[in-house]
Amino acid sequence: MNRARQLFLLLGDLVVLSLALAATIFIRYRLISQDFRSFGEILAIYRNSFAIVFILWLFCFYVGGLYRPNTLANGRNFNRNALASIFSAALLSIMFFYFQGGDINPKTILFIFIVVFSVIFLPWRRFYNILLKSYLPKNKLVFIGQSLPAEKLEKELALYPQMGWKSEGFVTLENIGALRQLIEGKNIKTIILNSRTNSEEAQQILFDCLKLKINFYSFPHFYELVTGKIPVEEIDKSWFLENLNEGGKKIYNLGKKISDFLGAIILIIVSLVFWPLIALLIIADSRGPVFFTQKRLGENEKVFSMLKFRTMRVAGNTGEMTAENDPRITKVGNFLRKTRLDEIPQLLNIIKGEMSFIGPRPERPDFAKQLSEKIPFYKTRLLIKPGITGWDQVSGIYHSPSEEDTLEKLQYDLFYLKHRSLYLDLTIVLKTIATVLRRGGR
Repeated sequence: MNRARQLFLLLGDLVVLSLALAATIFIRYRLISQDFRSFGEILAIYRNSFAIVFILWLFCFYVGGLYRPNTLANGRNFNRNALASIFSAALLSIMFFYFQGGDINPKTILFIFIVVFSVIFLPWRRFYNILLKSYLPKNKLVFIGQSLPAEKLEKELALYPQMGWKSEGFVTLENIGALRQLIEGKNIKTIILNSRTNSEEAQQILFDCLKLKINFYSFPHFYELVTGKIPVEEIDKSWFLENLNEGGKKIYNLGKKISDFLGAIILIIVSLVFWPLIALLIIADSRGPVFFTQKRLGENEKVFSMLKFRTMRVAGNTGEMTAENDPRITKVGNFLRKTRLDEIPQLLNIIKGEMSFIGPRPERPDFAKQLSEKIPFYKTRLLIKPGITGWDQVSGIYHSPSEEDTLEKLQYDLFYLKHRSLYLDLTIVLKTIATVLRRGGR
């Protein structure tokens, strides 16, 4: 159902793009130029070029998270993502026409198109959200068994009806005898198995529900499907044995190793001209060294020295973990963090084989030791190389070094550990670029 909604949303955006182009042609040639050639003649001039522009815009919307169910809700966050995506798409369109050359140089028509589309797009998405929230049918579900993670997920489903799910509550194993009556009375389509059913009676009742043509999910599977995270509190060692197919990733790992090395070499060559300028700005802003090094844990718990441009004041710095809006961060440091430029020196860590472009963020050994004693399976994130960016970093949510937020980060890291692939890596790279363009780094 969610994929059907996303496809409907994608087709709707394509219709809005087409309407914006039609309105743009009318404004440009009828109202401004008084050119009364047929619409078909004028459209033929721009059709092929704008077909590519449409692809670029839809691509930017995907990277900007405008098709993720939990970011569709009306509000400041959606509007910010939408405007950032439109801005990125506009820049790509300008670059496309600039490098394309030829007879088409549509400065005016592209400007009008951007304005017209923006005016149409936001009301269309607002209408879609209202329609989805209030009128479109929801996939009703019940949870078998109750837990704190399940309760949190139920609240999230209620908060984001755009996901297309509606919970009808929890059924305990003691009351499972009433399950069939609940399914038929509430028109339940999905059952989430939140508890292991060792009871023969409970298993038989659930087995008999197969006749009702409903969907069954284990809670970890459903949680992962909806949130893009792994519920650490709800899995055990068997989950890792069943889901981490490390032997099947040899070709992927080799390709990633080669691309990391070559990519780091190319980016160092391209960025090297900016290193002296960044160094001068850091020195001018505050006293201290240009670079910041710190011991971090890498793959298989190997300790290495991570390199960054310094973004904090040295004076009075006790070395505590960074907090949101940390007063130790300098003005230049704030800019470097927002644009991720402070992490450029980590390209040297990649060349040395200590890091990758994509992976879990490396932690300090002392901090990792404390967390591994409190958080289950924390050290499993060290099965792969740490990265400059990762699935957690592009989630759009700031996570502090607190134990609660670290547990949240681990859920994203385990999702990446399970699903890492060329496709997921490309998605993370594109979302990272979008984050940098809107200066969303921390």
